[in-house]
Amino acid sequence: MIVFITGASAGFGAEMARTFVRNGHQVVMAARRMERLDALAAELGESALPVEMDVTSKKSIDEALAMLPQSWRQIDVLINNAGLALGTAPAHEAPLDDWETMIATNCQGLVTMTRALLPAMVERGSGLVINLGSVAGHYPYPGGNVYGATKAFVEQFTLNLRADLVGTGVRATNLAPGLCGGTEFSNVRFKGNDEAAAKVYEGTTPLTAKDIAETAYWIATLPPHINVNSIEMMPTCQGFSPFNIKRA
Repeated sequence: MIVFITGASAGFGAEMARTFVRNGHQVVMAARRMERLDALAAELGESALPVEMDVTSKKSIDEALAMLPQSWRQIDVLINNAGLALGTAPAHEAPLDDWETMIATNCQGLVTMTRALLPAMVERGSGLVINLGSVAGHYPYPGGNVYGATKAFVEQFTLNLRADLVGTGVRATNLAPGLCGGTEFSNVRFKGNDEAAAKVYEGTTPLTAKDIAETAYWIATLPPHINVNSIEMMPTCQGFSPFNIKRA
């Protein structure tokens, strides 16, 4: 099985690469930070192929796919993992640039990658697209605004893929985690403020990147007649938000 993972230089993506390679599969690891990919490739060996790519650039995607060796081009599983959250400010204060970056990465990049690889999967009659969503796409919270909206897009896009792919043999899953530690997610969201990022996980036992990777691997190795439409994961320390009531 050949697996293509975006955002593979850290966090979920890097752990997914490890999980698939260690279980005997080939992994195309795509990301912007080539030095991190090279280090991961050195760790994982010949079954891991590092590819420099920016999902926000169609040109970068096209060039990366065109440069794949012939023996690596039959992608069986696409994992659209690249994504980010920026800031927690309310909508009327959030920088528009942050919103545009999240939309470009979480939505535009995801659909561009999917459209690039999906036709060959349909032609072969097999394949799987795993899109990384979030519980933020299901439940609103203050400061979630555009990040939550992009993940709601991921959910609905994945379900609509399923509607289009019925009978083709190609599967699609939205994998939606909740609170997850041990990644750069909160450091990116708080723009390098490590103290603020650490407070998110203070006193909790969050999900880990390994938890997400093992779930993705389980989905990818199910019998081909099974489609997991959507899977939502939370640590036991996380629950659902109460309604926010403003009192006079």
